[in-house]
Amino acid sequence: MTENSPTKSTSKPVEKTGSTDPQGAVLQVERRDFIELVPTDRPRVQSMDGFDDDYTDIVDYIVRCTHKIWDERNVGLIYTHYTHNCVLYGTMGTMYDREAVIHDTIQRLVSFPERRGMATQVVWNGDDKEGFYTSHLVTGAGRYTQNGHLGPAKGQTYVSRTVADCMIHANKIYREWVVSDQMAILRQLGIDPHPYAEKIARKKLAAGVTNLDIGEMRGRIGQYPPEEQADTLLAHTETEAEFLQLLHDIWNRKMFGRIDEAYSTTAMYHGPNMVDTYNRVSIMHQSLALIGSLPDAAFVPQHIATTPCEEGGYKIAVRWILEGHHLGYGLLESLGEPTGKRIQILGISHYWIKDGKIVEEWRVYDELSLLVQLKLAQLQDGTLTPAEPREVEPEPIKGAAEAFEADV
Repeated sequence: MTENSPTKSTSKPVEKTGSTDPQGAVLQVERRDFIELVPTDRPRVQSMDGFDDDYTDIVDYIVRCTHKIWDERNVGLIYTHYTHNCVLYGTMGTMYDREAVIHDTIQRLVSFPERRGMATQVVWNGDDKEGFYTSHLVTGAGRYTQNGHLGPAKGQTYVSRTVADCMIHANKIYREWVVSDQMAILRQLGIDPHPYAEKIARKKLAAGVTNLDIGEMRGRIGQYPPEEQADTLLAHTETEAEFLQLLHDIWNRKMFGRIDEAYSTTAMYHGPNMVDTYNRVSIMHQSLALIGSLPDAAFVPQHIATTPCEEGGYKIAVRWILEGHHLGYGLLESLGEPTGKRIQILGISHYWIKDGKIVEEWRVYDELSLLVQLKLAQLQDGTLTPAEPREVEPEPIKGAAEAFEADV
């Protein structure tokens, strides 16, 4: 991966500084306190035709409007920030209109009235003429203090990660993909995921939702091995094309040794269930163990975007699908013994690349969604054994000191 690779095509590359004002450029999230991300006196530094006057650039837009809706509880702003026919793809299903988004937002705020979503980083591309695309990594924290969709509230605290990818034009989001690590929340609240997932699966089946197995994965055709070359049509630059080839090699060609080549020796990894680890050996295990649960899985990228990073290097965001059959043992321990059922993972990953090496990765998907898919399939073929309610100890996120003491 080269730091300044030429663009793939002869068309002009997307301008990523976004600067139309010599005094400023598009905001970056990582080094700034919240009040610096939503200033009241900052001039507009990027062309934002059709956007509300208080938004100065696309990062300011996505951070500020998310805060207004979720943290300031101005849910009604969804009427002016989403189209009436917006489509929101989530790990538990799809919403097809603005009213469904409003209803879902209210329900989540009822259950977690103290929840705060803190912007971790935003990777973006596009412009106000063709439309913007943002990939917004959020760290959410709060307490479960109101009886709601998760059952009786006991006041436990939680921390989880979410990535929301949005397509935006003229102040309105018209398509969104949300990947929220709900399994991390359940485990921290001490909620047994099996009866909870079964309840969701039964509701879906009653509503006519099915998840049918339609045969082998696209990763290989017949008895041929996976294709050598990745499909790089999504890439905007040579750097992105090279990165898509790397992901293809790791996930489709099962060349996990490429992790050793591509990641720095001190790389940090932040994964589902609030796993935080470091070094490329640990990262290789996390990746290999995920494929261990779905050994025939095919990896399909759906979008890629790149933003230069003030900390050096650049950030890459990739939205992807990993689809396979539950044929083995691995990272997805909640799925239990291999069932052979088809599983689809919607995931979004952010990477920090510096001096040609990946130095940090954030990988977000929801294991609870996979458990629901499994139980839905078992309901249809009559193999589901109803889960018995049981006491589950909460799994709090360890602070640095606690983690050290536990290791000692």
